Amino acid sequence: MAAPAPAVADPKAKEVDCTRVKCVALTFDDGPGKYAGKLLDILKEHDAKATFFLEGQYVKSRPAYVKRMVKEGHAIGNHSYAHPDFTKSTAATIRSEIKKTNDAIKKAAGVEPKLLRPPYGMSDLQVQDVAVEFGMPIILWTGGSRDWESKNEEKIKKQTLSVAKGNSIVLMHDWVKQTVDAMPSIIKTLQRNGYHLVTVDDVIKHEELKPGDVFPLPEGWEQ
Repeated sequence: MAAPAPAVADPKAKEVDCTRVKCVALTFDDGPGKYAGKLLDILKEHDAKATFFLEGQYVKSRPAYVKRMVKEGHAIGNHSYAHPDFTKSTAATIRSEIKKTNDAIKKAAGVEPKLLRPPYGMSDLQVQDVAVEFGMPIILWTGGSRDWESKNEEKIKKQTLSVAKGNSIVLMHDWVKQTVDAMPSIIKTLQRNGYHLVTVDDVIKHEELKPGDVFPLPEGWEQ
């Protein structure tokens, strides 16, 4: 069977310069989750972009969402195939997890992810070395919604807005129903406060990250 045509993003999408305007990158891990379709509807309605760090096992079971994410101008990243802790894995396992996920995303949407977010945000020198092999910087986050913990719409909204600053990268999950339910209000509040909802690529554009670099660096780390 022939491979699907690439899900090409809208060429008329506006460029956003995050050095001149206030930007926030909302990122969604562990998907595509079962509420991804509703989330994509909300993002489209509010002209907001997001970044999805996908697990290969769910890409395989929900490929249509992945194709739609790319087509609608969202960014796609690799979040492993089955979510093991990379810092407790062999280099061979890390390679396999990344490659299987890249292959699944390519099959689903015709593109290969350029960014890696290791499961749990856990990285070390071995993880960085393997990321170099795949030509990927490692993207963590500046703040989290703690949605997986509270599963409470109001708490998720309050926590997300508290960590959403200029050029922040916010960690969320599209498998948490309350997160998706809170998104219209979160997006409208951020936009009313002058923020552009952009992809991680827009936020890191001027960072000159190399493969294996970790961004943002956890406190106490040095490259």
